[in-house]
Amino acid sequence: MTVELTKDSIDLGVVTKDPAACLAFYRDVLGLKDLGESPMPGGTMHRLGCGTSVIKLISPRKPPAAEAPPGGLRGGTGYRYWTISVSNLPEVVAAAESAGHPVVVPPTELRPGVSIAMIEDPDGNWVELLTGE
Repeated sequence: MTVELTKDSIDLGVVTKDPAACLAFYRDVLGLKDLGESPMPGGTMHRLGCGTSVIKLISPRKPPAAEAPPGGLRGGTGYRYWTISVSNLPEVVAAAESAGHPVVVPPTELRPGVSIAMIEDPDGNWVELLTGE
């Protein structure tokens, strides 16, 4: 059996301890499209467009019992980062740095024409920026 997709992208839920700072990071620094906020059982959800994907910033009314360990790839197992393909890697990295967000992996060429960088959001989650194919 295979999954029969109805959408060529994913929706990603990010439970946040600092919704205002995360919203500012994803909307204002990365420039994701603000799709609005809505109530949900147990809290609120702010939706942001990333191409045809949707990033859902979840703000629970009651804080979760545990936090994911920080440190991206080196911090623990499970979902540790997600990737955005961009054509303006240096500009996005510079915007993140000037807004005070750690660039945990500086722009690095993996092979000719393909580079990455990783930046950290206010909750310690890593976002990989990829340029090239």
